[in-house]
Amino acid sequence: MTKAYPYENAPRLPDGEGIDLRALVTCSNRVELEIGPGRGWFMVERVEADPGVAIVGLEVRRKWAQTVDERLARRGFGDRARVFAEDARLALHRLADGCVDRAYVHFPDPWWKKRHQKRLVVCAEVLDQLGRVLPQGGELFVQTDVQERAESYEQLISAHPSFSAVNAEPWIDDHEFVARSPRERKAIEHGLPVYRLYYARL
Repeated sequence: MTKAYPYENAPRLPDGEGIDLRALVTCSNRVELEIGPGRGWFMVERVEADPGVAIVGLEVRRKWAQTVDERLARRGFGDRARVFAEDARLALHRLADGCVDRAYVHFPDPWWKKRHQKRLVVCAEVLDQLGRVLPQGGELFVQTDVQERAESYEQLISAHPSFSAVNAEPWIDDHEFVARSPRERKAIEHGLPVYRLYYARL
């Protein structure tokens, strides 16, 4: 008898390479990507706020991938918003060139010990892939409430040949996406700083 694993039926990306996210959602305007959507409330708020946007999440935890994908479908957004149980560090390699208009990374990398550095999401390899799946003029938004992390992200992304600050400087005080990640909302409520970086694909 085959053993059943929790959330083994969590949605996965199609097999193969060159996956075009535009083929997985219905969209009249923009296709966006959230890396690590967690409980998914940013995605919910994003599609509620802008009917011209579709968004795909890559979530390494199968429980949350399945839970959020089902929640989006129940709310009537299943055609414009999907979450797939994938490790973005591996899945980005399989996406088609230029298939994402904007990518979000909210409060990533809760890893502090040296042996955990290989788990970091914001790293050179991921930036290489984001530089490929974002077209010229595509956008990358990263935010964190850890100043040390923010400064390391800024150094890494600003030095990458694929990205340039949207404005004169990559740091922005706030964004205009309407949606807020749960951690972002909590930080704002408690008066804690949030460090936001906004880049465009060259």
